[in-house]
Amino acid sequence: MNIREKLLELTEPSYGDFQARIVPNIPREDIIGIRVPKIRALAKELKGSEDIKAFRRALPHKYYEENLLHIISIEDIKDYEECMAEIKAFLPYMNCWSVTDNKVPKVLTKNRDRLITEVLIWIQSPETYICRFGLHMLMSQFLDEDFRTDYLKLASTVRSCEYYVNMMNAWLFATALAKKWDATIPYLENNRLDKWTHNMTIRKAIESYRITEEQKKYLRTLKIQ
Repeated sequence: MNIREKLLELTEPSYGDFQARIVPNIPREDIIGIRVPKIRALAKELKGSEDIKAFRRALPHKYYEENLLHIISIEDIKDYEECMAEIKAFLPYMNCWSVTDNKVPKVLTKNRDRLITEVLIWIQSPETYICRFGLHMLMSQFLDEDFRTDYLKLASTVRSCEYYVNMMNAWLFATALAKKWDATIPYLENNRLDKWTHNMTIRKAIESYRITEEQKKYLRTLKIQ
C-alpha cells in the first residue's frame, strides 16, 4: 500500500485550513486535512503490517498527517523495547504539539519503572518537542501512584523561550496542584518557576474543576505582577 496516496484520498481541504490554525508552526502546504478518527482507522487497518513498518522507517515525513499516523501506529506495539526504539527513532522528527501530546502506548504505562529513566532525560532536552514529549509523559504517567517529589523538582528547572515547552510545563504543574497540592504549592509560594510558567500554572489551575474555590482564592494571591 502507498500510505501517502491513501492519506491524500482522505483529504478535506476545509479541515486542513482549520488544522493550520491550531498547529500554526506547520506550513499549510504540509497539511493534507484529515480528521483524526480517519487516521486512527487507517492505523488500525495497517497494524502490524510490513507497510506500516516500512513507513515508520521512511523519515522524515512530508505531511503533518503522516507524523500523526506515525505516532498513532506506535500506540499498539506490545513489546516495550520495540516501542521505545520506535519512539526514540521518531523523537527528532516530532514537530508540533498535537504529535507529542498523543495517547501514551499501553506498554509504556505497564513499564513505568523503565519509562521514567527516559522521561527524565527527555525533559532536559534543548529540543522543543522532545522536551514537551517528556513533560507530557511525566504529567500523564507520574502524578499518581508513581509520583515522586523529585520529578517536580526536575521539571521546575526547565527553562525555555519556547511557548510549547512552557505551556506544557504549566499544564504539568497545574495538574500536579490538583493531584498533589501539598507537594506542588511550594513551587509557587517560593517562586521556583519562571514568571510566565508560574502565572500560566495559576491560570490553568484556576480554570480547573479539580481545584477547590478556597485553593483558587489562595492561588490568585500568588500571581507575579
